[in-house]
Amino acid sequence: MPGNLSTPGASVTSRVFALLGAFDAEHRSMPVSVLARRAGVPLATAHRLVTELVALGGLERRGDEYVIGRRLWDLGLLAPVQAELRHVAAPFLQDLFAAAHATVHLAERAGHEVLYLDRLSGRADVPVLSRVGGRLPLHATGVGKVLLAHAPADVRRAVLADLPRLTPYTLTRPALLAEQLERVRRDGFARTVDEMSVGACSVAVPVRRRGEVVAALGLVLPDLRRGHASPVAALTVAAAGIGRSLSAQ
Repeated sequence: MPGNLSTPGASVTSRVFALLGAFDAEHRSMPVSVLARRAGVPLATAHRLVTELVALGGLERRGDEYVIGRRLWDLGLLAPVQAELRHVAAPFLQDLFAAAHATVHLAERAGHEVLYLDRLSGRADVPVLSRVGGRLPLHATGVGKVLLAHAPADVRRAVLADLPRLTPYTLTRPALLAEQLERVRRDGFARTVDEMSVGACSVAVPVRRRGEVVAALGLVLPDLRRGHASPVAALTVAAAGIGRSLSAQ
């Protein structure tokens, strides 16, 4: 929890950052009373600052609770790492979309979740829950499994300890998921079938920069019954191109 900033000498800027810092993977939506308590900001001050943040797009109100606003996401994309990755990947995503006619995802790991950096939307009849700037669980998505497979051991342990069931087909047994992650590292790709949403399958591969996995590239398809060699091959070629371009920067 952020430090207490209820002292009179705390600046407005420090209090705003304390309120924003109160959000994390476990606290993505909160009423102002919880925000104030977690930030250590007086409730009256929190009400005033939250109202201003909503007006400026820094926060969004959903019922009686508040979430991080799109304006902060837009600013975050200007950070050198994300901006460079999206810029470099853009032509490869376009080529992949033109070839596959399916939803294309570019994502990175943010703590214990997938953060979607870019998305090109495919068939409307395939249910896709992602959105640019949105987050989903690592264990139930193709890009998430790739990122989880290459995450530090402590991250893998934490995620494996809490595997919520999102559909009847979500893999929630830690031992089985651990085996699957080993195969992802060995085979170089991950796939899911109806694990995030029924009617959607996904295939994903890692994006490497000088050998380090920095992102994942994925496709969402209606099914994998025709085999997955072709989408894996197309993804691998695109991911390799992104990686070469990143490494040349």
